[in-house]
Amino acid sequence: MFKNHPKGLLQAALSNMGERFGYYIMNAVLVLFLCSKFGLSDEKSGLIAAIFLAAIYVLSLVGGIIADKTRNYKATISWGLVIMAAGYSLLAIPILSTPDNISWLLPLTVFALAMIACGNGLFKGNLQAIVGQMYDDFEADAAKEGPEKLKWAQGQRDAGFQIFYVFINIGALAAPFIAPLLRGWWLKAHDLAYNADLPKLCHEYINQGASMPASDMSNLTELVAKVGGNVSDLSAFCTQYLDIFNTGIHYSFIASVVMMLISLVIFITSRNMFPTPGKKETVVSEEYTEEEKKTMATEIKQRMYALFAVLGIAVFFWFSFHQNGQSLSFFARDFVQTESIAPEIWQAVNPFFVIVLTPVIMWVFSMLTKRGNPISTPRKIAYGMGIAGIAYLFLAIFSLAQDYPSAETFTAMSDSVKAGLKAGPWVLILTYFFLTVAELFISPLGLAFVSKVAPKHLQGLCQGLWLGATAVGNLMLWVGPLMYNKWPIWICWTVFLIVCLISMGVMFAMVKWLERVTS
Repeated sequence: MFKNHPKGLLQAALSNMGERFGYYIMNAVLVLFLCSKFGLSDEKSGLIAAIFLAAIYVLSLVGGIIADKTRNYKATISWGLVIMAAGYSLLAIPILSTPDNISWLLPLTVFALAMIACGNGLFKGNLQAIVGQMYDDFEADAAKEGPEKLKWAQGQRDAGFQIFYVFINIGALAAPFIAPLLRGWWLKAHDLAYNADLPKLCHEYINQGASMPASDMSNLTELVAKVGGNVSDLSAFCTQYLDIFNTGIHYSFIASVVMMLISLVIFITSRNMFPTPGKKETVVSEEYTEEEKKTMATEIKQRMYALFAVLGIAVFFWFSFHQNGQSLSFFARDFVQTESIAPEIWQAVNPFFVIVLTPVIMWVFSMLTKRGNPISTPRKIAYGMGIAGIAYLFLAIFSLAQDYPSAETFTAMSDSVKAGLKAGPWVLILTYFFLTVAELFISPLGLAFVSKVAPKHLQGLCQGLWLGATAVGNLMLWVGPLMYNKWPIWICWTVFLIVCLISMGVMFAMVKWLERVTS
């Protein structure tokens, strides 16, 4: 698999596994953790998570600028891992949230998230830039052997980024299992059982006491008995259950710290395999005529226009795709049977499909190329938007057929009524299948596209711009939980379907121009 690719590709991917592990733990638990820990509404926890995810990618732009200016990509990446580890260490401290301490505990949690975002900003885009630099050197070496060899080497870039992508998802595959396993173990150690609906009801009882709505009180007493709690003292039970429930999740962040340190060791021990860009030339302009400089400036301008065009499409893809950590997480909690599978674990379906489907998709692309019908990177991205639309089309049709109301209405029903209406696991599996195929058409190939069009002196910045587009998409994520809770959920999924279809149409309209620019 790595034979026809630059030396160090595997080590770069393994160095990224820790970041992916931590990210997917956060993607799996963050919105649900903020609800269960602090009693926040879905909308408020979704907003905090959206800002956090957006900050990760916005700060990647800052990290890219720092690395481009200093030309010290390796030190920037190393510091990123250290700062992320420090942020996860803060999150790992299990402190019970109470009305008396939430005023400082919630800001402390947000500060820890900010540290993780800062570290991620230094790390993420710059490691991707290093992979792009590997292929720049790989192609330069191939050019010495002739045009045919150069053409072959240029064709390896897309495949290389797909290989990089599949290996970094190994960490993502394991991460979503950690928090539910530790939480379940900690609850069992205290003779209690897991229930996805209890934390919200416990917070409601602590805040309102016996004045909470009768239907909610009935659900609470029913669920307390179901998990093995003491119905005669609901106040003590609710405080104890929330403490034990969330402590197990806190322990999962320790695993993130360990993975960050493992990634740091891999990166430091392998750093000699990675390219080291030289200092920028200060007198390059004197080596070219005015006509040559004008031509170069025009080419760079066209490349940047193409980059920003694709970034605009990427915004709407990530707005739709990253609902896996927002409205789709809430859907798994509220509308899907969770007796045997905790809602967080569904986040493992996506990286599982990434690992399984990447070789298949690479084989299909390779066969088409061998038959003389290669699909350009811009065209693949357009197809990806359409495939993402299929996922939401399926969800919209299913939710409409089931006559699902808004989540707010559904969760107010009695537990026994909801149990008969909940969907089977296959619904999420099929949804994530289509979303993952779309991701494989867009995310790794988008990285490859950026590395193709980026001027050599702006590689970190351009990778940061790609991640910045992801940030803008993530910043809009809070809209998902808002629609999910207020409208019949088939309307929520239809909105994402429309976004994907419009983006696909715009991308197809630009394909020929983008192919000319990147040829």
